[in-house]
Amino acid sequence: MGKPVDDFEFVKDRAGHDLRYAIDATKTQETLNWQPKYCDFDAGLKQTIDWYQQNQAWWEKDKAKIEANYAKNKQ
Repeated sequence: MGKPVDDFEFVKDRAGHDLRYAIDATKTQETLNWQPKYCDFDAGLKQTIDWYQQNQAWWEKDKAKIEANYAKNKQ
């Protein structure tokens, strides 16, 4: 995302960490004949970021309210 590598601290994953938080969509696929639309993480992340950049009017007011609440509570 254009950030220097120094901005991040990489840590080792715990064994089984990914499996613990993974979603098993088998029942959804079998029952509803659903298939995931996005399978490539990088492409999906880029599309998500692009959407938020192109739809700021949708989220800016709520974000401003939340930020004002943080400021009020000195957070």
